[in-house]
Amino acid sequence: TLLAAVEVLEAAGMRVVLPDVSLCCGRPLYDFGMLALAQRLLRQILDTLRPDIQAGVPVVGLEPSCVAVFRDELLQLFPQDADAQRLSAQTFLLSEYLTRVGYTPPKLQGAARAVVHGHCHHKAVLGMGAEERLLRALGLDYTLLDSGCCGMAGAFGFERDHYDVSIACGERVLLPAVRAADAETLIVSDGFSCREQIAQTTDRRALHLAEVLRAAHRQAAGLPPIADDHEAADKQARPWRKVAAATMLAGVGLVSALAGLVWWRHGRRRD
Repeated sequence: TLLAAVEVLEAAGMRVVLPDVSLCCGRPLYDFGMLALAQRLLRQILDTLRPDIQAGVPVVGLEPSCVAVFRDELLQLFPQDADAQRLSAQTFLLSEYLTRVGYTPPKLQGAARAVVHGHCHHKAVLGMGAEERLLRALGLDYTLLDSGCCGMAGAFGFERDHYDVSIACGERVLLPAVRAADAETLIVSDGFSCREQIAQTTDRRALHLAEVLRAAHRQAAGLPPIADDHEAADKQARPWRKVAAATMLAGVGLVSALAGLVWWRHGRRRD
């Protein structure tokens, strides 16, 4: 997902910079009341990105739950911090940033339909408007499910005592809709937990919007698609971009993809 986003942003004319240290928004910690540790992780982000924050560099994330931290928890934990205010204002979900800069994707050929599931934080804090605009621009006939929570909810669905509730949530709307979709219909969801719930309980693999956009760009350029297998995709992507250290977010034993990426328009230089 990270590599797909980088490819899309560079195709849109952006210069992409990844922090050279691992940064975590702390989202998994809030569920377990570990607020002090979460606050320390956010302080590390503020300290690491401070020059870019103060320079007004947009920060783009792919995981809705992580981006929501910068819109909500960050401001509550650092209510008097000017850089926290700046970071919150200049942090965007990928779809938000692309629509903000006037990006229009190429039409996606050969995949006219999509089933779309919105992550809880995406719907509640960020909104699905930008996502829907890009899906329409791709030429997709999509259905945005009124599905509520997928049931995975970070570590919730992996916990023995919560498993039955997790499955019941997913089986209410999302999972039956995924199983009913034909093989030509794309399954799209930006939430890592949501994609994991779909992978665990159906025979489908859901795509992040970044992967759908990358497919459209590669198709328009006459390039072969990236393989579904993550390891194969990584090997295919290495020749076009050298990434010394991709910033991924880890929590509760799960890898989230991702927040803490710094982007700015091609040609702009640091002072």
